[in-house]
Amino acid sequence: MSHSHHHDHPHSHNSSHDHDHDHDHDHDHDHDHSHAINVTADSQRRVLLVMLLTGSYLIVQVIGGILSGSLALLADAGHMLSDTAALALAWIAFRLGTRPADHRRSFGYSRFQILAAFVNGLTLFLIAGWIVFEAIQRLQAPGPVLAGPMLVVAIIGLLVNIIGFVILHRGDRHNVNMRGALLHVMGDLLGSVAAIVAALVIMATGWTAIDPILAVLVALLILRSAWDLVKRSAHILLEGTPEGLNPTEVIQDLTDQVPGVINVHHLHIWALTGEKILASLHVQVADNTDNAALLCAIQQRLQDRFNIGHCTIQVETSACAISGEKCTP
Repeated sequence: MSHSHHHDHPHSHNSSHDHDHDHDHDHDHDHDHSHAINVTADSQRRVLLVMLLTGSYLIVQVIGGILSGSLALLADAGHMLSDTAALALAWIAFRLGTRPADHRRSFGYSRFQILAAFVNGLTLFLIAGWIVFEAIQRLQAPGPVLAGPMLVVAIIGLLVNIIGFVILHRGDRHNVNMRGALLHVMGDLLGSVAAIVAALVIMATGWTAIDPILAVLVALLILRSAWDLVKRSAHILLEGTPEGLNPTEVIQDLTDQVPGVINVHHLHIWALTGEKILASLHVQVADNTDNAALLCAIQQRLQDRFNIGHCTIQVETSACAISGEKCTP
């Protein structure tokens, strides 16, 4: 029974397939990552800059929120905190992503960003819950709100967010970390606008209830991004099949497109991070097939068609039992 169990270790660096693992830049045919080093260094700088910007403003906003008595400012500060955390995580993920894998962590540290995003999402639920609770208290017993200082702090916030948005928007927009950071900053822009509107309404009419009402709207924004973060990161942590990939379609494609493949079974597709996709599969091949050429063809097809950058393939000859049944070596 001829088993060519090909490179089941994640780091058989002599094999042609191992790109996109921790040395994206070694392989110029990987179109997404041909400038990986420059892009990552640039993204890292941009993310760090925006993180310092939002972090500094966050402190201003908390002080402003407490002094002016504005819940809308504090709610926006909650959003800002999640932003600063998301940016810090994106930055740490860029830093850790460059660390080589070792024997204890054969996949390196790139999963850290997913774990961090999950924790960030859970924290956001707590922040949103506190804002809603506080808003209910304030609607029952309204306190004074100083609209002047509130307006000043909210306008500064708007400017900080616009600057952050511009810095990130000019970066690498294909990176999942950068996209996440951009979405956060956009959500924050809305938070600042809500605080500005609340301040203007209080100035014009003296109706302070607008402040907790708009704070609840910001809390809903926070909940939405929290749910999205938790759902996506939990799916990756549970080794779910990446979005947009259908295993049946992958099996069909390999059977149809790669000569010599009779059938594909035991296919598992999962993601290390949002953009690093892995697969393991058993392939039943026709007799007298050139296994080396076939493996290359399968790897190339999975990379080109489905963006699966790392795969482990077990080859079985037609004499071997199909799917389900035990294969005796």
